[in-house]
Amino acid sequence: MIIRPTKASVVAYRLLHPSHHHNLFTTTTAAMSERKVLTKYYPPDFDPSKMVRQRGPKKTGPLLQTVRLMAPYSMKCTACGEFIYKGRKFNARKETTDEKYYAITIYRFYIKCTRCSQEITFKTDPKNMDYEAEKGAKRNFEPWREAKLAEETEEERLDRLEREEAERDAMKELETKTLDAKTEMQIADALDEIRTRNARNERTAKEGAEVTVVDKVDDERERQEAEDAEAARLAFLAGTGEKVRRLVEDPEEEEGTGTASASTTATSTSILMGPPPVPTFARKPKKKTDFGAKLGIKKKSLV
Repeated sequence: MIIRPTKASVVAYRLLHPSHHHNLFTTTTAAMSERKVLTKYYPPDFDPSKMVRQRGPKKTGPLLQTVRLMAPYSMKCTACGEFIYKGRKFNARKETTDEKYYAITIYRFYIKCTRCSQEITFKTDPKNMDYEAEKGAKRNFEPWREAKLAEETEEERLDRLEREEAERDAMKELETKTLDAKTEMQIADALDEIRTRNARNERTAKEGAEVTVVDKVDDERERQEAEDAEAARLAFLAGTGEKVRRLVEDPEEEEGTGTASASTTATSTSILMGPPPVPTFARKPKKKTDFGAKLGIKKKSLV
């Protein structure tokens, strides 16, 4: 039996025996609990050189984040039959899976049974806004959950409405297809009309250019012919300005007289014609016709 001295007895002993203060303090400390250890016991065969730091084994597998969570539902362990109630706290390992619901990432959590330490896994279920049990434990029956699962979800309701609408609007779809085909035909006809009009405009423009060139060539030809005719008329005028008349001889006289009459005719013709004038190709300005005088209109003088 250990007798613990009181505080008053310790103070009295210190006053009476100051030399024994250290021994009394040591005895009192040893008798009391070692809450704050100041000195430690080292055995005689202790060798600090044998204490070598060693590296532990490296962790293999994916790096999982440890999170603190509560059990999302009540479950029963399949190994020992232990019931784990909803809200029990665990230090779970969190894993990011490759699965996705639309753009929402699905996570998997690993916990251990509180009795047999069997691994229990479950993952998130964004579609039903709940959790889904995978292995290690079985989810308990929940009446409210079964009723909720029996009800139609919003996504299923939208799918059903779309399906019913598609079945109901079969005739409307046919009318839409007919209208689309009619619109396509009208567009094709309009395009053909535009192509035809463009081709006609191009052809008309090309023909108009050709007609213009031909008209210019014809005007030039007519002008040249008119100048040639004027030059020929001036060339065949006599010196006095009278036209030269060609003499027509009888065939009998031609046969009777022979070469002499032919020479006489040529001489007389050359005498009458005289030397031909030199042709000039200068253009003469045309005189303006006074249409007012022809109509009997007289101009008044300003004097």
